[in-house]
Amino acid sequence: MAVLRRTDRDFDARLATFVGNGEAELSVRQVVSEIIADVRTRGDVAVLYHTARFDHAKLNVRQLRVPEEHMLRALKALTPERRKAIDEAIRCVRDFHKRTLPKSWLARNPHGAQVGERHLPIQRCGLYIPGGQAPLVSSVIMSAIPAQVAGVPHLVACTPPNAEGKINADLLATLSICGVKEVYVVGGAQAIAAMALGTASIPSVDKIFGPGNAYVTEAKRQLFGLVGIDLLPGPSEVMIIADKTANPDWVGADLCAQAEHGSGKEKLYLVTDDEDVASACERAALSQCSGLVHAEKIRRVLSERLLTIIVPKIEDAAAVANRVAPEHLQLIVADRKIQALSKAITTAGAQLLGAYTPTVIGDFTAGPSHTLPTGGTGRFFSGLRVTDFLRRTSIVRYDKASAKRASAVVEAFAQMEKLDAHGRSLSVRLPKR
Repeated sequence: MAVLRRTDRDFDARLATFVGNGEAELSVRQVVSEIIADVRTRGDVAVLYHTARFDHAKLNVRQLRVPEEHMLRALKALTPERRKAIDEAIRCVRDFHKRTLPKSWLARNPHGAQVGERHLPIQRCGLYIPGGQAPLVSSVIMSAIPAQVAGVPHLVACTPPNAEGKINADLLATLSICGVKEVYVVGGAQAIAAMALGTASIPSVDKIFGPGNAYVTEAKRQLFGLVGIDLLPGPSEVMIIADKTANPDWVGADLCAQAEHGSGKEKLYLVTDDEDVASACERAALSQCSGLVHAEKIRRVLSERLLTIIVPKIEDAAAVANRVAPEHLQLIVADRKIQALSKAITTAGAQLLGAYTPTVIGDFTAGPSHTLPTGGTGRFFSGLRVTDFLRRTSIVRYDKASAKRASAVVEAFAQMEKLDAHGRSLSVRLPKR
């Protein structure tokens, strides 16, 4: 566990080093580049090869797509308690995203011409759903429901199999509930390459969504431009700002929850104005992790990836948060200070305000998508939202009168830019002066 004090002379440099620049390691970039080239050349053969290589699942081409009857079987096997939880999470997420749906509009500009915007759903979207050790059932909801609200007609999901070539039943059932019928048993960089490039078995998509490991994120980075990409969410991270009112056991539980993701590259930030609070929270986290299923992984992340930052006063935590731009930001401070701190922090992916709002609520059910920017990219990226599944078309309609009003502006710009054909393309339509 590293400790950094805001008064340290090298504070900015050490903090920047811990945050990183979001760029993948050279070895990851090389492996991903090779996988993409292989999928481009060999298609399904490459997808199957890398699935066996990384997920240890030996499949054939016919097994790449999950039959709908398997999904319906998983849906029937879903317990009533789990179905109720999934339905409630879907209701919360749908309600939130319906409020963010943009409206098309038309108006008159100063020339009297008709201008406006039309919002149209992207036709075919690919959803990457992490599987592996932790099948992220919630990620299905957090990606598929905003896409539904946007009106996307074709949703495709890729998720990695276990060594037997199977996909978690709860995940399959949730995909079925969310209306995703085209599901492929493939994960990692090879899944991103297949959705971007297309293969004989996996038709290409227009845009790819969803979180993943370093290889998935790097594949999205390398394929951006050939296909649309939502954002580049890397290893998960949380910043907890806590003052003397914070319960150390609650903070410790939140640190353990974040460390549980499993990649070993998660980042945990604990920011406080009290060294005793910092020590108590660290002790609580270490004590609690001993009884957890993933105790060893959590302990390793707490030891290697937790940065405790001591600030002179709790208000100074806002500047630290704005520099880090954390994926999840929890404010566990006195109630009277929450709103001021929240307004002062402008780069967090999601703000979770108050002691009774742990990150897990946002991860599973609150409403906003849990696909959020990491690695400092919150300075310019936002979390996944309905507008990411839409494309905007601008509308312009001039008539003879409004075109005449615009002619002087067009003529002036054509002269300034030395593009006489541009100017003539309007003047030829209008009576000569």
